[in-house]
Amino acid sequence: MNRRDETRPEASDQGASEPSGADRPVEAAQDGGVRTALVVVSVVLFAEALLMVGLVVWLIVDLFALEPSSMATAIALLVLVVIGAVWVSAVAFASLRRAPWSRAAAIVWQILQVSVAVGAFQGLFARPDLGWALLVPAITVIGLLLWTPVRIAYSRPEDHPAA
Repeated sequence: MNRRDETRPEASDQGASEPSGADRPVEAAQDGGVRTALVVVSVVLFAEALLMVGLVVWLIVDLFALEPSSMATAIALLVLVVIGAVWVSAVAFASLRRAPWSRAAAIVWQILQVSVAVGAFQGLFARPDLGWALLVPAITVIGLLLWTPVRIAYSRPEDHPAA
């Protein structure tokens, strides 16, 4: 229903809070699709956060079990991965609250993930399996976060147009 239709007298007879019977199934299907998209975004972000925490644990074990060729580089890599794990975890928890900043942060993380995936497809030590494992969730989350109903779900209530 367009906004112009709401101002017509026949639209106001039904009540502003109650959609017509013909609109209910479409509206319910759209709400279900948006809810599913929001759940998928949150689940993927939490999975990525868990994988980042697992990577931190793996790097710590490697740091103590193996002798790195450069201790400074190994520690710097560990610090960067810890920062990334904390950031992705914060974004994942904020996505549950639909914090407006979490959408932008999640998109930035997914773009970084796409760049790593592209690197995994090329070079002497190419790993296309890892590339696809990074690329598919990243493109999925970017697509869902750019979908208008999901974008609106992440916006502040005062940013919504007046009905």
